[in-house]
Amino acid sequence: MTDSSKPPRSRLYYFLGAAGLVLLGAAGGWAFERQRSAIGPGQKAAIEKIVHAYLLEHPEVLPQAVEKLREKDSQKQLAGIAGKLTTPYPGVVMGNPQGSVTLVEFSDFACGYCRQSEPVLKALIAENPDLKVVIRHLPVIAPTSPAAAAMGLASAEQGKYLAFHDALFALGRTDPASVEAAARSAGLDLARAQAVSRQPQVRAELEANMAYARQLGFDGTPGWVVGDQVLVGAVGKDALAKAIAAARKT
Repeated sequence: MTDSSKPPRSRLYYFLGAAGLVLLGAAGGWAFERQRSAIGPGQKAAIEKIVHAYLLEHPEVLPQAVEKLREKDSQKQLAGIAGKLTTPYPGVVMGNPQGSVTLVEFSDFACGYCRQSEPVLKALIAENPDLKVVIRHLPVIAPTSPAAAAMGLASAEQGKYLAFHDALFALGRTDPASVEAAARSAGLDLARAQAVSRQPQVRAELEANMAYARQLGFDGTPGWVVGDQVLVGAVGKDALAKAIAAARKT
């Protein structure tokens, strides 16, 4: 996996799906889909002509259909794991730990897009007192990512996750020297943190995050989950704020 600011599924997938929905509507709904094997080449060409004309006259239906497809896709991805995603590893949380709205970020300390998203995340926390941010470490960018993620989880055991998190992102590197420097800057008991970072529960957390990422279709970081929406990449403040507002209404 690499940093990504674009969704893993192509836009073409959604637009083809949207066109398919319009096609079914123009041709008589889902009943037509069940009967399509009986349609001859001439009929098919005529229907395609109707659809083409309809789309030219009513282009507004495409964004509507695309949104519906995305909603269904997100619901499918979140099936069975939504509750697990919003339950943080102990101490690995930002914002209001008791917040009524939860934003989940899949992040990697070696991810440039994650680093760029930090000011956005902090602005959202400042503007939304009811926002809980659950960080799920997905160490996939660099060979040094797993050790950095493990130390991040270990820092939470000492109640200093946020200090370590900010210090390591500020350094912009995940080599062993930088991880140790961030740990010292955060005031960690280094030997204790290193011991905790090797414990089974830390490894289990990172493995679980990898499994969640596969189900959600993430092929890079950052990835976001809020309410029933799944967002991929450095989507920016406006997109995240909109998703938070939508989740607050549900």
